[in-house]
Amino acid sequence: MGVWRKWIFPTIRIVLVAVIAIALAKLAFFPDRAEADAETLSPTGSVSEPQVPVARGSIANDVVLTGTVNADAAAPVKATGTGAVDEVFAAAGQQVAAGQKLYDIKVTDEVEPTETVGPDGMPTMTAPKPSFHFEKVLAPTAGVLSSLDVITGQPVATGDVTGQVAPPSFNVTATLSPEQQYRLTSAPTEALVTIAGGPAPFTCGGLVISTPLSGTGAGGGAGGAGAGAAGAGAEASGGTTVRCIVPGDVRVFPGLSAQVKISAGSAADVLVVPITAVEGGAETGVVWLVTPDGERVEQPVKLGLSDGTQVEVVEGVAEGDQVLQFVPGAPGEAGQEGCVQSPDGMMMCGTLTK
Repeated sequence: MGVWRKWIFPTIRIVLVAVIAIALAKLAFFPDRAEADAETLSPTGSVSEPQVPVARGSIANDVVLTGTVNADAAAPVKATGTGAVDEVFAAAGQQVAAGQKLYDIKVTDEVEPTETVGPDGMPTMTAPKPSFHFEKVLAPTAGVLSSLDVITGQPVATGDVTGQVAPPSFNVTATLSPEQQYRLTSAPTEALVTIAGGPAPFTCGGLVISTPLSGTGAGGGAGGAGAGAAGAGAEASGGTTVRCIVPGDVRVFPGLSAQVKISAGSAADVLVVPITAVEGGAETGVVWLVTPDGERVEQPVKLGLSDGTQVEVVEGVAEGDQVLQFVPGAPGEAGQEGCVQSPDGMMMCGTLTK
């Protein structure tokens, strides 16, 4: 028994430990190359570009802008003659009516001296007696006489700005981007204005779209500066603006934020596709048709109305045609969805975030 304990069992343990060590070394450093070579890696998924059918639908071309309520610019009071102020009939802060007399100007008439014959028979020049007339200066519009900078006896010249009349009227202005201008296929004359926490939505008429010309405002005189200050905020600097007149019976205040909706047409039962499927967006564009065998084909199209999400296709495709939902190569936008199909048919989709 002592031989077993002293020699046999220790030898068996040593052999077992050696076998285990060799097996671990084999697994760690000497893999089965035949199996490794037999296994080849291959893609297990494929990218699927989303497609949409050309379908019929209705489209309303409403351009929605964010604008501001402004007080109309003050109207300048200009001297109508060169002379001295004779009498002032109004004071700053007073309510005036259009055409109301504010002050008058005593203007000296220019007369030519007359030639007469003296007692000695020699011609002499005789200066006639000076004469005067009075020019009235009237309020250019109804409102509050916000300033009147004249006093009796003050000399003034024709065209001098001597006061301002602030009318009790308001307008709404908003900035129009170049992309939004493409959507206005016709010149609108009115807009629907909504003021948060204000009166019910109302029609704002007299709509005008204007773009400042290069050099506008340069070299303006005192009159221009005064009018510009009075109408601050009425025009957005350096861009195309939309301006409309607030009805007189609508109560608003300067500085209020307003939503301006301009309706530029609508169409029903027309062919529409998402705007993301079209390269170009004004009058003409290109879509990518997907043929039954999966081939992508560029197809020029003629475009109509757009609501910012969908666009009307006037010609170039037929109802039921499949087109790519996104223009190939176009940069993705936040919220855009992409999908990958696995070999077992499962579709995995995700949303692009920035």
